[in-house]
This record gives sequence, structure tokens and C-alpha cells, in this order.
Amino acid sequence: MPFAQLAISSISFSIWVYLAIARGNFWRLREFDDDIAQHEPLSRWPNVIAIVPARNEAATIAQAVTSLLLQNYPGEFSIILVDDHSEDATAQIAHQAATKLNATTRLEIHAAAPLPQGRTGKLWALDEGIRTGAALLRPSPATNDHSDPTYYWFTDADIIHAPDTLQRLVARAENNQLDLTSLMVQLQTKTLPERALIPAFLFFFLKLYPPSWIANPKARTAGAAGGCILLRGEALQRIGGLAAIRHEVIDDCALAQAVKASNGKIWMGLSRVSVSLRSYTTFPEILDMIARTAYTQLHYSPLLLIGTLLGMFLTYLAPIALLFAPNPTPRILASCTWLLMTFLYLSTIRFYRLSPPWAATFPAAALFYTYATILSSARYYAGRGAQWKGRFPHRAR
Repeated sequence: MPFAQLAISSISFSIWVYLAIARGNFWRLREFDDDIAQHEPLSRWPNVIAIVPARNEAATIAQAVTSLLLQNYPGEFSIILVDDHSEDATAQIAHQAATKLNATTRLEIHAAAPLPQGRTGKLWALDEGIRTGAALLRPSPATNDHSDPTYYWFTDADIIHAPDTLQRLVARAENNQLDLTSLMVQLQTKTLPERALIPAFLFFFLKLYPPSWIANPKARTAGAAGGCILLRGEALQRIGGLAAIRHEVIDDCALAQAVKASNGKIWMGLSRVSVSLRSYTTFPEILDMIARTAYTQLHYSPLLLIGTLLGMFLTYLAPIALLFAPNPTPRILASCTWLLMTFLYLSTIRFYRLSPPWAATFPAAALFYTYATILSSARYYAGRGAQWKGRFPHRAR
């Protein structure tokens, strides 16, 4: 038993040393914070179409649409809201928001066709928006003028953006010849469940997809944040459209992978001035959010599930358990591991402007995510796997 405790504590400490020095500095958030980055202005601003998939978003759609209509973008910019069979007044409220700004001509509201078998809801809605945009830009018989969008901006119906968000996205994309530019928007951390668990969500995501590796053309890692993606139209055509990833549930990362695999350049960063309006007032709400795609992330593999659970134990839980080991050496190693873990997590806590002591609670958050992963696999085998807005896509086996 003393040898086992020493071995486990040594492995845990080694894992965190690796994460600190060899995982692309994913924990140093300032390096990819877009809010503090400088962007060179352009002499010519390309045209952009924003596509907003919306299903039952009456609570947030007015603010989201308003933030898009107030973008101070110097180029041609239009918005397509895809109403994906909402059962509330999403479309009407969006139209009212545009009317208040005298901007109804810049907002196209499209009612999505029925969801085909085997398609996921959000990707289908985005695809509908792309087709609508193509129809709107069809050349007129009189002039034969045609103006394909240089970029598509995929943004969610529960996100509000600062007025210069699109300008900064396009400037970065043009100046760096990026095919896909994405921002992880600020998530809510107002309630106790949010403060306890949402920063951990960002930490885990960045650990899986280090932004420096995403931006490196030689690295295989590809990732994106689906709430804010600027996609070059040429890159979309090159990968064969969204149909190329039509069965994917984690569509943002699948899209980034497809673009990078086609020799496209991609980049992902963070922003506080683009904010998600979605709030989580209870722990079960966050549990459902994690469980929706956790097992999908593991490709529905029992072996990957077992490996993940073992990894979660060694990385996050064992150091806390070994704080009470009878032998002093495992206790010292466990204490050093917890301190290193807390130090790396502290930058995420600071990014959310939370009190530093929250960083010490990271192992408790990891335990919660471990349970959510187990629940996700159980729901999958019970036939209640990943879904979007209450609908379940074709189950991948």
C-alpha cells in the first residue's frame, strides 16, 4: 500500500508538470485574449453574412439580434435568423427588435425546413441559413451582378457581441489569412453553480484544445467555439459544405477539424465583450449541459470512457485523497500537486474575475465532471444521448 500511494502520487504530480510545461501553455489565457489584442484596420472590408440558428429563444433573441444590428462593421453585412420550428415567439420578437432600430431590411428571418433523418438540429439550421444567403445573393437577370459572401459568421441566439466584434474578427482573419476564426465567449458566473463549475468548463476545453496548437498548422489539434465562428466562404466550399460534418454533434470542433484537414488556417481565442446570456441557476442544469456531449467527445467508446475515468482520478481526485496518506512522501507530493493544480487554474478564475480561493475548489469541480461523464454514457445506452433543443439526432455507433 505505501508503494502504491507513492506511485499514484508521483504519477499525479508528473501529469501536472506535463500540463504546466508541455501542453501548449493552454492555461495562460492572456496569450489568446482577443480583447487586448491589436488589429490592423483594412483598406477594404469584405462582405459578411451572419447566420443565427434559433429554436425557442424568445428570452434572449431580442438582445442577440440587437447586438448584431448595432455592429459598426464598415463593409457589407447582413443577418439571417433561421427559426428552427420554435414553439414560442422567437421570430416575432426578432422582427420587433429590428423594427425598433429601423433595420428590418438587414434582417432576413427564414423558417427552417423539417429536420431530415440523420441530421443534427443546429447544423441543419446553419445549412438552411447558408442556402438562404445564396438565394438572396443570386445574380439579377438584368445586371448579372453576383456578390458571394467572403465570410459567414455563425453566432448563437443567446449571445450578445460588442459593437466592434465583427470588425475585429474580420481584421484578424484577413491580416492572418485565416479560414476559420473563433472566439470562446464569456459564460455567466453569477450563481453559485456557475461560479463552482463554469470556469472548469473553460479550463477543460482549453486543455483538450490548446489554442496555440489549434493555430499551429503543423499540429493535428483543431477546435473552435460554436457560439462565435467566422468562416471563410472558400473554406466552406473546399470542405464540401456543412454536409461534410452533417452527423456530428460536437459540430464546432468537427468543422474546425475539417477546415484544418483541408490545409486551412484556423485560430481560436477568448473574449469577455462577447457574452452568453444563458444562465444556469442549479447544479442539475449544468449537469445536463455537460452530459449532453461528454460521451460523444469519447466517440461512444467504452475503452475511452474507462481510460478517461482513470485519468480523471489520477489527475484531479487522487491528490486530494492522498493528502491523508499515512506516509509523508505521498502527502508531500499530493500537496505539491494540489498547489500546482490550483496555480494553473487560477488564471481561469481571474479571467472570470472571481475570488482567488475558488481556484482551490477545482478537484470538487472535476468530481462533478467525472459524474457527468458517467451519466452521459448511461444516457447514451438508454437511448437518450446528445440532443439540440430537445431533439435527438441519429445515434452514432
